[in-house]
Amino acid sequence: MYKIKNDIDSKVLCDAIVEGMQENKAKDIVVLDLRNISNAVTDFFVICSGESSVQVDGIASTVTRHTRKELQEKPWHQEGKTTSEWVLLDYVSVVAHIFYKDARHFYELEDLWSDAIRTDIPNLN
Repeated sequence: MYKIKNDIDSKVLCDAIVEGMQENKAKDIVVLDLRNISNAVTDFFVICSGESSVQVDGIASTVTRHTRKELQEKPWHQEGKTTSEWVLLDYVSVVAHIFYKDARHFYELEDLWSDAIRTDIPNLN
């Protein structure tokens, strides 16, 4: 069983996920705030890209390590670690999507949730 998080906790978790992504030089990080969308399955989507499947796997590992270290949180569910084309880390109130750059363009999650409040995080390098 997982614990239910309130809006403040989900925002803090969202910020920690972004920090973990930045730690491993993720590109084009986008935060989609879904809290005001009816029938949304989570509070936030955090989406980023990696330049290779190795980097995608590394970003996922860094996010998991960072959230565990900073907030004592770990994903409730993970998918995609075997191919590292699209790794999903489900923290219940926040879902991280780590894409190989070509796969991200194919799925266009940002367009599917275009009614969400979008925040583009500047690349660090």
